[in-house]
Order: sequence, then structure tokens, then C-alpha cells
Amino acid sequence: MADLKGRVALVTGASGGVGKGIAEGLAEAGATIYLTGSSDSLETLSAQTMLQATARCVDELGGKGISIPLDHRNDGGVLALFRRIEAQAGRLDLLVNADGISDPPAWRGAFWEHPISMWDDRCGAGLRGYFVAAAYAARLMVLQRSGLIVNISPVGGTEYMFNTSYGVCKAGVDRMARDMSVELASYDVAALSLTPGAIGSEFAAEALERGVVEMDAARLQSPRYSGRCVAALAMDPDILEKSGGCFRVAELAREYRFTEPKEGK
Repeated sequence: MADLKGRVALVTGASGGVGKGIAEGLAEAGATIYLTGSSDSLETLSAQTMLQATARCVDELGGKGISIPLDHRNDGGVLALFRRIEAQAGRLDLLVNADGISDPPAWRGAFWEHPISMWDDRCGAGLRGYFVAAAYAARLMVLQRSGLIVNISPVGGTEYMFNTSYGVCKAGVDRMARDMSVELASYDVAALSLTPGAIGSEFAAEALERGVVEMDAARLQSPRYSGRCVAALAMDPDILEKSGGCFRVAELAREYRFTEPKEGK
């Protein structure tokens, strides 16, 4: 059922993992989706190929995918992206911030043992990238007096995971959505933070192999499960009531009644 047909979304970090799954979930609902990939890998041919594959998958699922290789650490490039969306689509209904450094964080070790650059990799590319994209998205949404900004925030924002800089970045993502919601409230634009469960991805596979996290592989969520959650949020006529909140995908599944995709679909 295409309930997002005619709606325009931007999903960052869509070359793989949860970002790709979110694009797929929105595509099932018929959205037009602009897609960017992970900040540190878009110059490689394989990463661009993955992003193009996401766009093709979006088309096959009933949406319209537009892939745009972009390093979100380049503010000028990000501004050009939003100008392109405004010129081509005339609006932006949904921003999903799922971008970040694609290489895994340091799996073990204390913060004083890590290079200082790790802070910039996590909070610079991740947290700052979310802020810049949200700032440009809000400029369009405020004018149209509607829209939704979703910050994807793994569980590391509420409990220790991997290292200090990783956790601070994810906690900042949650606080960012809460504070943005205050400033957006009078314009009928919502902002919230969304925490997927353990996702079946290459990242999770490596974490399991290294033994740095404990996960039941049989209970891993598919990336598209989070995508269906975002689609449900985007279709919620009362979304402003959730603005400023931090939600878990599994909890919203009970409210919105979306399900895991069937195997092979």
C-alpha cells in the first residue's frame, strides 16, 4: 500500500546497513527517496556501486530512488544537495540521518589509549553530519510548515558500547533531536530519535566474530524492519506528539503493527 506516494525523503548512509533498510521500507510505501552513502567511503567505486544498487532496489519496491555520492563532511556539497532537492522536488517531507563513518570503531581499549582523531571520526562525521543535514532540511520544512527529521541512534547512546567517543556521539544524537523539536514546534515540524535493535549487517557479523558484543544471531532484526518503522512514523498524522522523543523500533512495532519482511521479500 503506497501511502507515501508523492512524498519526498532524504536518507543518508543508504549504501548499506540500516540506511539501506530504511530506504527499502520507505520505497514499499511509494516515496521518492534521495540517497547518500557513508561519509568516508563514497569515493570508492564499490561504495558508489552499493549506493546505486540501493536506488535500483528502491525502484523495484515501488518508490523512486535517486543516488547522490556525497561526503557529508563537505558542507558545500551538503548545501548543494538540498538546493538540488528544492529545485527538483520543490519540497522535503522526511530526513533520515543514518550516515556515519562506515569503518567500525575501536572494539576495545580505554579512551586514553585511542588516538584523539577517534573523537573527530565519531562526533565530527556522525554527530556534526546529522546537525548540518538537519539544519538545511529544516529550512525547507519550516517554509512548508510540515516535515519530520529522524536521527538514527544505536543503543550506544544509552549504555556503554565500544568506547567513550562512540557513546558520546550517540547520546548527542538523542539530545539533538530533543532540542531541535523545541525550536521546530511552532512550525509543525517534528524531530525525534530512533533506536533500532540489533541489526543483521556486516557490522554485526564482525562484532559477533570478534566477540565484542553478545547477540543471538537468530534474533537479529532485518534493516528493512527499521525502514518500515520510519515509514509508519512518516505516515502518522499525529507525529508531532512524538516530537522530541527517543523511541525503539521494537516498541513502535507494537503501536504501528508493522512486521519483519518475509524471507526473500
